[in-house]
Amino acid sequence: MNCSASSSPCVPGSFPFSGASSVSRFSVQQLCPSSAPSSSSCYRFRCRSQSVTSDPKFVLHEALDSSGIDSTFARVAREGFCSQIRRLSNLERETSICINREVDLAKTALYIAAEDDSLVSHSSVPLPVDDFIQRLYDVSMGYCSYYNSYFKFSPEKFLESLERYLYTVKGFRRTNTWNLAEPRALYLHSVLTHRSGSAVMLSLIYSEILKTLRMWGLLNFDVEIFVPHDLHSLPRGYQKQKSKFIDDPHILTSDSLLVEMLRNLKDAFWPFQHNYSLSLFLRAAQAANCVDTSNYVDERSFSSSF
Repeated sequence: MNCSASSSPCVPGSFPFSGASSVSRFSVQQLCPSSAPSSSSCYRFRCRSQSVTSDPKFVLHEALDSSGIDSTFARVAREGFCSQIRRLSNLERETSICINREVDLAKTALYIAAEDDSLVSHSSVPLPVDDFIQRLYDVSMGYCSYYNSYFKFSPEKFLESLERYLYTVKGFRRTNTWNLAEPRALYLHSVLTHRSGSAVMLSLIYSEILKTLRMWGLLNFDVEIFVPHDLHSLPRGYQKQKSKFIDDPHILTSDSLLVEMLRNLKDAFWPFQHNYSLSLFLRAAQAANCVDTSNYVDERSFSSSF
């Protein structure tokens, strides 16, 4: 996504996005009104070249169009992504994905996938975002026909049955996000199709099931999702009132889910993967194909001779 922070002196940082269209970006911009105290702050995601009052500009898409590549579907997906991000208020950014209200995170993830799919496949039809939203809804409501009696049980039993449904009955499983042979684990539509995904994607699906059950009045207690940071564990739910302070790093907010989703895509598709055993100079030289890697000498032993 061609989105980045503007040149405001109040920009705290940006979050690069690079899926199959590895030039895409979005960022969070800190706005500091002159009338506000210096200690106050608010945040807003903005698309590159997009002012608050004007429509988003699509530099990448215009370049593709000028070269004869139709970017119509990619533009529509980008507009959908930006329409969701505009709803991301300062409060919403820090809200857990389990109780998120304003931003449709599942649809946002599908818009990301739709743009990448259009730019890579050059398909004559767009990715059916609404169909995958319906598929996610069907997964959520399918739980009711399997475990409707568990709504009367304790929160622990209820969550245990929900995870049995998600990971055993429906067969969703965890894949290693660093395994580049399975980039489909990083796109929501692929995860819904193949039932294999990253911890972030499985957490998103888990949270959407919880929100659907709550919408239908079938969930009457607060749930949080423990998102693992290892490469094997599955996301697990627990009753919110029993959470501990140490769990905070394992809780995804709307902001952290989007950042992690886009970071995973960049790590998977960025053509110049990092080799942290090399210096910045040698990594740059290797990326530019200026160095014959077969003649590398361990630079740590080289530097120790001085």
